[in-house]
Amino acid sequence: MADITLNAPKLFDLSAQVAIVTGAGSGIGQRIAVGLAQCGADVALLDRRTDDGLAQTAEFVRLAGRKSIQIAADVTSKEALADAVSRTEAELGNLSLAVNAAGIANANRAEDMEEDQYQTLMDINLKGIFLSCQAQSRAMLKHGKGSIVNIASMSGVIVNRGLNQAHYNASKAGVIHLSKSMAMEWVDRGIRVNTISPGYTATPMNTRPEMVHQTKLFEEQTPMQRMASVDEMVGPAVFLLSNAASYVTGVDLLVDGGFCCW
Repeated sequence: MADITLNAPKLFDLSAQVAIVTGAGSGIGQRIAVGLAQCGADVALLDRRTDDGLAQTAEFVRLAGRKSIQIAADVTSKEALADAVSRTEAELGNLSLAVNAAGIANANRAEDMEEDQYQTLMDINLKGIFLSCQAQSRAMLKHGKGSIVNIASMSGVIVNRGLNQAHYNASKAGVIHLSKSMAMEWVDRGIRVNTISPGYTATPMNTRPEMVHQTKLFEEQTPMQRMASVDEMVGPAVFLLSNAASYVTGVDLLVDGGFCCW
């Protein structure tokens, strides 16, 4: 047994660590970025959005007492991601944490789907995760430590009733297995890789006025009878990134209100 002291372990403390979060301009990515700052990390905020989403996230990080930088970049660009990691290390310090939340969703019947719709989603949701992890890992491997969390979906585990989104489901299943594979490649070199698979979550995409009927169905189909809030993704992300999960790698953590139990 390790030495036990009277001081409570700071299992979820991310102080003096530097994180990068993709998709940080809205939704789950934005809330997790702020949550990491609230736990002590400085955060590089990356998104391809052209609105003020990144600026809003940066202000929340400032209010949490931490530093941030804003990076306008596309996760499908290997060069942009390499530059983002380089800038993060130059301005904030050695990169040790990453959350890859950038992604899109849309629907269409498989027999009607155009190749462009399929490929664009795959490029962002799956290739984007790979390229992000690749750029982040190259820095982390130099330092001998790091933790990466990729945002997948319960749609990578089950097929959502009533939603025609074969391409989306396949992309998220790919994220889960890609992450497990990278976890095993880096397991003896100090990097942990895990995924979070949210259930139906009240992001801006899912709470648009035209989604009211669909949202009601989402809630009825979930055992907890509600969608998750974006706040409920922060704890799982902090856990997987922190020392509390030091022996956890290659895991897909379902945060779905019990959906996959039925």
